[in-house]
Amino acid sequence: MDRREALRRTALMIGGIVSAPTMLGIMNGCTAKPTINWKPVFLSPEQGILISELTEIIIPKTDTPGAKDVGVPGFIDVMLKDVYEKKDQDEFLQGLIAFDEDAKNTLGDSFIDLDPEQRTEYVYTLHAKALKDNAKERPFILKVKELTVAGYFTSEAGATQVLQYEPVPGAYHGCIPLSEAGNGKTWATS
Repeated sequence: MDRREALRRTALMIGGIVSAPTMLGIMNGCTAKPTINWKPVFLSPEQGILISELTEIIIPKTDTPGAKDVGVPGFIDVMLKDVYEKKDQDEFLQGLIAFDEDAKNTLGDSFIDLDPEQRTEYVYTLHAKALKDNAKERPFILKVKELTVAGYFTSEAGATQVLQYEPVPGAYHGCIPLSEAGNGKTWATS
């Protein structure tokens, strides 16, 4: 169904009473801005939204939960507050600001205001560049990726639905091929 058809059906359902701004928003593909369902303790709410969207691009929801579903943005927020030293906190925040500023300079809008496809492409481009460059300091995108992966795989869903997990291991089988040892999944515990 295209937008015009959706608009026509919506208008019929509510008796043709659709305001001009609403119709304009629908026709222009207007979407709601992302929000967060957790309260940041270190980051500002706007930074929390940016981190939430960024982590979801790094580990999106598929047949397993995504980064936002398992609380990775909140994990990053708490790690920054409770674990990172002041110098590292400042570097992370400077990287976050630079990340958003680069999106504005490169694509004409802040990261959050970009279309989801533009956000994803932007992150993939920065990630590929960071992997290619042999920078002395670790790029911001790789710092976020590291925290995202750590938060995801230490969550219950990450450890039990993505990694192989047996709370009470079975019998010991010493010398078997790796393919028989876990259905191709890496173990959550050693």
